[in-house]
Amino acid sequence: MAREFIVEADGGSRGNPGPAGYGAVVIDAATGETLAEAAEYLGVVTNNVAEYRGLLAGLRAAHDLDPAATVHVRMDSKLVVEQMTGRWKIKHPDMKPLAAEAARVFPADRVTYEWIPRAENKHADRLANEAMDAGKRGEQWSLTATTAPRKGRGELREQPPPAGTVTTTEAPAPDTRAARNVATSPKPTSGWASPDMGAPATFVLLRHGETPLTPQKRFSGSGGTDPALSDAGQEQARRAAETLARRGTIEVILASPLTRTRQTAAAVAERLGLDVTIEEGLKETDFGTWEGLTFGEVRERYPDDLNAWLADPEAHPTGGGESFAETATRIAATRDKLVAAYAGRTVLLVTHVTPIKTFVRLALGAPAESLFRMELSAASLSAVAYYADGNASVRLFNDTSHLRP
Repeated sequence: MAREFIVEADGGSRGNPGPAGYGAVVIDAATGETLAEAAEYLGVVTNNVAEYRGLLAGLRAAHDLDPAATVHVRMDSKLVVEQMTGRWKIKHPDMKPLAAEAARVFPADRVTYEWIPRAENKHADRLANEAMDAGKRGEQWSLTATTAPRKGRGELREQPPPAGTVTTTEAPAPDTRAARNVATSPKPTSGWASPDMGAPATFVLLRHGETPLTPQKRFSGSGGTDPALSDAGQEQARRAAETLARRGTIEVILASPLTRTRQTAAAVAERLGLDVTIEEGLKETDFGTWEGLTFGEVRERYPDDLNAWLADPEAHPTGGGESFAETATRIAATRDKLVAAYAGRTVLLVTHVTPIKTFVRLALGAPAESLFRMELSAASLSAVAYYADGNASVRLFNDTSHLRP
């Protein structure tokens, strides 16, 4: 009679992409006994790639124990579960080969998949975090431990030390500024850090003022008509400038290259007596064919594409726009560059809805779907501080008090 295994797998990326790792566990379905563990530090990859690598490691460990077994996979990644069952398409080029490899380990009729809450995936999650923690210390880290005999053999496989196999001579220390984990709970806030850490790099995030598209709630990204501020938007920019002048903390102004952000930044710069530097990484997401349409119009014309976009951060808007995952990669890279350049200084970033929400999401270690749970008004102010140990502290979000009469 064929054996039955449960594979639990998890992966995480602190920065998405950022320092990443996976963990996987093989469990005897009949006894509940843990039969094998696997974990590895992967270097800098995305969260979804790490999840797939965890799945692949778990399936391979199960196959190593008994290639004739049936396997029930349990993961807290809805994306991986839905894609491996064929209910969602796999579009991202980094994930397609990993999914294909995973599908080849066992025949499809011997593997089933189940989504579970993160709280029920603690063993694999712990292993993934141990791998990422080791990577943060600059260690190449991997663990492969089998605690039960392989089929047809009477001996146990040699087990490594509990902390994993560690080598430190060649591995460069990862950039800890990228260590904002979107797959697990965030680190303690920087307020608990050592007092000698120095002043943080503080980003004050100003969304541009209204354009004619803003009150109509139309998609307005980097691939559309590049609208200018309306009269109302110009007044909002002036009020934001007055407030920032009273606070007196801004030392540098950076702006997205789009017209609405350059106009908003110019109003602030004139009041503060500063210059504006254009930063390409701060531009809004490209919404493809949806540019200029309302949400309702997109749902009517492109329902399948919209549903996929809402469910999967790797999905693209119709017409080849930018996915939320791609936006996050761009913003994380921009963040790291600016944190390094402006350590200890307060910088105004004049940008857009998605970049600001992404800065906040990454700082909080929140999942991609949190973008849909944030309200960000035109000309609102938010702020995030970044410390030398890689921690981030959200100081302010969607403040519009300066816009009130």
